Amino acid sequence: LEPYKQLYYNILIYRTPLNTTNNMIKETLLVSTFGLLGLVTVACGSQKKDQTAEAVSETAWCLDGFERPTGVNPVIKPLPTKFYCPMREDSVAWEESDTFNPAATIYDGKIVVMYRAEDNSAQGIGSRTSRLGYATSTDGIHFERDTKPAFYPAKDNQVENECPGGTEDPRIAMTEDGTYVLLYTQWNRKVPRLAVATSKDLKHWTKFGPAFEKAYNGKFKDEATKSASLVTTLKGDKQVIAKVNGKYFMYWGEKNVYAATSDNLTDWDPLLDENGELLKLFSPRSGYFDSQLTECGPPAILTKDGIVLLYNGKNEPGEKGDTAYPANSYCAGQALFDVNNPTKLIGRLDKPFLQPTDDFEKSGQYPAGTVFVEGLVYYRNKWYLYYGCADSFVAVAVSDKQLNF
Repeated sequence: LEPYKQLYYNILIYRTPLNTTNNMIKETLLVSTFGLLGLVTVACGSQKKDQTAEAVSETAWCLDGFERPTGVNPVIKPLPTKFYCPMREDSVAWEESDTFNPAATIYDGKIVVMYRAEDNSAQGIGSRTSRLGYATSTDGIHFERDTKPAFYPAKDNQVENECPGGTEDPRIAMTEDGTYVLLYTQWNRKVPRLAVATSKDLKHWTKFGPAFEKAYNGKFKDEATKSASLVTTLKGDKQVIAKVNGKYFMYWGEKNVYAATSDNLTDWDPLLDENGELLKLFSPRSGYFDSQLTECGPPAILTKDGIVLLYNGKNEPGEKGDTAYPANSYCAGQALFDVNNPTKLIGRLDKPFLQPTDDFEKSGQYPAGTVFVEGLVYYRNKWYLYYGCADSFVAVAVSDKQLNF
């Protein structure tokens, strides 16, 4: 019976236009418990089930249950710290204006958060210089910060790509042998480029330049690219980079969600459609919280249920957006991809699992409201999610949800 059920499921989901499928994600199931009838709304999943147990399994893939610890956020704020900048050849208050959009990983038994920090060199989004700060924690909440950035623009082999705008929006993941892979945005104030760097200690880095520089004879080298989520999994209690069908795999993109593969983690090939254009895996949806942008978040997670991708959705103003959320606000969503075919979307939340609620998430550089998820680590049997608040601060939310590995 199971093969026929799966066949029906495939026909229903994969032969239906994606917009239609998305409208089917929320369903109402009739449940009888102790003789009482009730309605249960299923937030994840795409087809009707007759059994309550099966309905519960449809929601199991979601990494939910995140709560903000009381009285601790934001966990990282701007400071007037100075360091000697080799690019400017001068002392710079490198994290004085804003600290936001964090990556996270584990090193030497501690959580490490590398966050985007902006100096005070100008006014306006994208006009200052960004560098990556370094903070450590033994509880995921209280941090000790280095006085100088761990990653920054300099007069090195990437000066043309990183100066004067700097290094932005990091995501970090680790291999089983302890190599850290940093995916970040190079910003020369002309073209943003997704780039790669590696390290063994998170302090000394090798820059490899644009991730797509060699792909298709440089076809995408000068295209605007950013926001990459490497596929990871849990091995024991260790979150490490995983291969999918024999290759490293990442989701990436800001306007739409795309994908790319690699054999070495430094040179990446974007996946293309039949017309030789970037393959769109999913896009903004009219009438939803992600109606304007769908931007990839922290490293994706490979589970037995599928690959869970956390992403950031921006709400379109007016009728095209979701009026339940402020216009232009950023909220966090989740999507599920097939384990064997990581380009095949099989689930997507209709409502965000995290949205701006606190004052510091709705003031600062981006007052429309922003929770921008970029850092996710598994630490002491809990998931710690680090996110940017209104492009000005770093905050954390914690979940003890156990996924199916």
